[in-house]
Amino acid sequence: MNREQLKPEISKIITTGSLKTREKMQHICNLIQENLPTYNWVGFYMAHETEPTLHLWSQAGEPTDHTVIPFGKGICGQVAVSNKNFVVDDVKAQDNYIACSIHVKSEIVVPLFKNGKNIGQIDIDSNTIKAFNEEDERFLEWVNEQVATIL
Repeated sequence: MNREQLKPEISKIITTGSLKTREKMQHICNLIQENLPTYNWVGFYMAHETEPTLHLWSQAGEPTDHTVIPFGKGICGQVAVSNKNFVVDDVKAQDNYIACSIHVKSEIVVPLFKNGKNIGQIDIDSNTIKAFNEEDERFLEWVNEQVATIL
């Protein structure tokens, strides 16, 4: 499946009444990771309500030890502060990068907004250098818009 073919599948997950929010987010992670070959790890980090930290809610791919990330640390932490998409073509070129796997070559992080507030993000790691482009950004923004409706 390509990104456009995934959209109706994601919409079905969002509207499934029998699933809880985190279950829906997990299904979305699984669907994306299984169907887009360069998306080797897919996860949702959500901002803590009172502390400046991100917490891993769901993920597909290799397990990670990075379940809590302080704002400002790593690519995810930087997006929590900047409120802007961050595409990293080569993670080795980033000083403020948190390595989750020695296989990761590139990363994209897109903030998730609810009522204009950055409440989390979708984080994608790829084992391919320069794996992400503007189409990926638009797709992941769309995914986050869908997820925001259930939060």
